[in-house]
Amino acid sequence: MDDEFAKLIRRVNQPRVLIDNDNNACESATVIKVDSVNKHGILLEVVQVLTDMNLTITKAYISSDGGWFMNVFNVVDNDGNKIRDKEVIGYIQSSIETSAGFVSSRRGSVGVMPSEEHTSIELAGTDRPGLLSEVCAVLADLRCNVVNAEIWTHNARAAAVVHVTDDSTGCAINDPKRLSTIRELLCNVLKGSDDLKTAKTMLSAPGVMHRERRLHQIMFADGDYEKVERAGVWAAKERSSRPQVTLLNIEKDYTVITMRSKDRPKLLFDIVCTLTDMQYVVFHGMVNAGRIEAYQEFYIRHVDGHPISSEAERVRVIQCLEAAIERRGSEGLELELCTEDRLGLLSDITRIFRENSLYIKRALISTKGGKANDTFYVTDVTGNPVDLKIIDSVRAQIGHTALQVKLNSSLAPKPPHQETTMGHFFGNLFKARTFQNFKVIRSYS
Repeated sequence: MDDEFAKLIRRVNQPRVLIDNDNNACESATVIKVDSVNKHGILLEVVQVLTDMNLTITKAYISSDGGWFMNVFNVVDNDGNKIRDKEVIGYIQSSIETSAGFVSSRRGSVGVMPSEEHTSIELAGTDRPGLLSEVCAVLADLRCNVVNAEIWTHNARAAAVVHVTDDSTGCAINDPKRLSTIRELLCNVLKGSDDLKTAKTMLSAPGVMHRERRLHQIMFADGDYEKVERAGVWAAKERSSRPQVTLLNIEKDYTVITMRSKDRPKLLFDIVCTLTDMQYVVFHGMVNAGRIEAYQEFYIRHVDGHPISSEAERVRVIQCLEAAIERRGSEGLELELCTEDRLGLLSDITRIFRENSLYIKRALISTKGGKANDTFYVTDVTGNPVDLKIIDSVRAQIGHTALQVKLNSSLAPKPPHQETTMGHFFGNLFKARTFQNFKVIRSYS
């Protein structure tokens, strides 16, 4: 009865989306205002729509107390300009209204939906140099064509969501015996020789779950937020540029989280995704993304209505938010491959990387119209910056026009160190309360 009543309330109170390009609203960004009946996960759904359209959220103001969701987002396109195209504006409006008004009965589960397009493979295991090359070699030998994929590594763990087709039919693989063979061989690759955790391989048709959100869930379930000591140049860089995450409680009302980190695309999505999957609700919040640093402040409770209450829970939330910020961090040299797609292409490319001692830290694989457009972030096998002479050798083998060097993120400027100040936006909201006697839990360095 409660679910049916909630559905009725949402049908009567449809989401309202206002998109404003007037300079009086904001001179530098398009302002998107969203009013809707509140529900768990609605903030993630709205942010996901904006993120999937490659819009950058420069500022955001969040309020969802009293059963009503009221958000304001300042967004720009990839070039830092306002959104002027009327078709794009219309698409944003309809997508948010549909997403915010949809009542899901899946409760965040990962389902299986029939599809004839491709088969989805989810992988999780211990990270090591050459792992992606081995996975791609197995898929090529089994006549599986990789049509798109995303691979993340963090804290010595690796996760991937890979979509493949049968090379002979161009469709999803349905034969149970063949699927069983794929699962068994990939699991053997992921186990390695010293995997202390269980390697996981799951095969299914693509479900309703968002791919990047699913990667967060895979890595969270695999415990990648647990600290792993590192050596080399990147270890020193990591200590100096790690995100700053602090928590404190305001009496019995909220837990306040503040985060400072280097700004990057999809940062807000990654944080909100993690909070949502950990069953926390954002009641108030603000986001301010500067040219270098991003500041975020959220007032949260668990879905049971209580703030964070134990030391262990505080530490776990801090570690998980640090992991959420770091997973998609562009560590290493960015290489972009653009060439004609074919069976085994990814296996050949990753083999050349492995033979030249390149370590793939993150990868985004896509194909469209017979063209492969792949992005790799690489270091050397010790995790240090790559010798550019090696990159020249790799490009000579693959083709200088096919493989381009896009960005050396190791040369990116570091965010300035600043002390975290609570109440940046909502200081007046709770001005009758005192913050001085509350304990601040600092993130591990």
